[in-house]
Amino acid sequence: MSANRNYLFTSESVSMGHPDKVADQISDAILDAMLQKDPRSRVACETLVSTGMAVVAGEVTCDGYVEVPDVVRGVIRDIGYTEADMCFDDKSCAVLVSLKKQSADIARGVDTGGAGDQGMMFGYACTETEELAPDTFMPLPIFLAHRLVERQAEIRSKNVVIPGLRPDAKSQVTVEYNAQNRPVRVNTVVLSTQHAPRYSNEKAQGELRELVLEHIIKPTLGVEWWNDKINIHINPTGNFEIGGPHGDTGLTGRKIIVDTYGGTGRHGGGAFSGKDPTKVDRSAAYMARYIAKNVVAAELAERCEIQLSYAIGVAEPTSVHVNAFGTHKVDPNRIEDAIRALFKLTPKGIIETLDLRRPIYRPTSYHGHFGRKPGESVHNSFTWERTDRAADLKKAIGSYAMAGAR
Repeated sequence: MSANRNYLFTSESVSMGHPDKVADQISDAILDAMLQKDPRSRVACETLVSTGMAVVAGEVTCDGYVEVPDVVRGVIRDIGYTEADMCFDDKSCAVLVSLKKQSADIARGVDTGGAGDQGMMFGYACTETEELAPDTFMPLPIFLAHRLVERQAEIRSKNVVIPGLRPDAKSQVTVEYNAQNRPVRVNTVVLSTQHAPRYSNEKAQGELRELVLEHIIKPTLGVEWWNDKINIHINPTGNFEIGGPHGDTGLTGRKIIVDTYGGTGRHGGGAFSGKDPTKVDRSAAYMARYIAKNVVAAELAERCEIQLSYAIGVAEPTSVHVNAFGTHKVDPNRIEDAIRALFKLTPKGIIETLDLRRPIYRPTSYHGHFGRKPGESVHNSFTWERTDRAADLKKAIGSYAMAGAR
């Protein structure tokens, strides 16, 4: 980022029908089914999807029985892969399952309250979406990219305004920022959407592009960000009939940047889907987001990145770091002290704070894990999107200030 000139930054998203996201949703649906049977289930579930097949593998411990193939087929059906001509559908695809018990060596450390693995996790929040979508505290490029594929899914499900859309889609948004790191305009939008054979000719593709522009792109950008000078690319290859797991093999955990902040801030490298909350790759990343969002909501900084790190079998984090990128309104050391005092950062404390031993995960596996509404979905998912500790942070910072004055 330049200190004296404008620059461009790009993020992408993928739809619920993208093969990697199909895999993520299957993994999280299996996790939810096991948590429904046994809230203390240990799950590390990976999925591979390809032409006419889904393969589920991993390590699980669950005091109850889950009919995994039924769960897999239900997800595929819900996404919209229900037609045989897509070469991947809920009725005819093969489902192969290879699940075994969790390693006793890992369980030994987790049973005592320690972290399920080592690693570092990041959470991020900023004020870029305060006018477009108050209380989301997300970087603008990834927020808009998610909303584009979300809108595509909404239009597709109705099958009226743009009949013949199919589940696979990808979006990409490039935003111009000024020298103060504030977004000033949308520069480029890319949207590729799978479609039925009816659009597989040049004339029909032109009609599809017009429909996508009018009913997906313009409404998503709204009056805040739409302008006639945006570079628009809709199905730039000219055709997108072959898609989903038939067009590209999908794997769980292969969209970690899409899942988080679109490349803004850093990423610890661990994927989320298919992992129960004892895996800090997931739960601590949620906690880091929860903390960062409350710091920004408390107006202690305009941008905030939290890093947590853990050692396998050890309960307390090995480090806590706050980075406000120079936007802090108070000493970052005071913010860190307040975080350590107010938030429970052990795996047990995180699980209790965010109420993570529930079947809340499938809704997280598409359209982003962050920037969603707290309580979204019937199971009250996205507890880490609350800003209920902002007032406590402000009060704690004020107490430190008064203590310093004395």
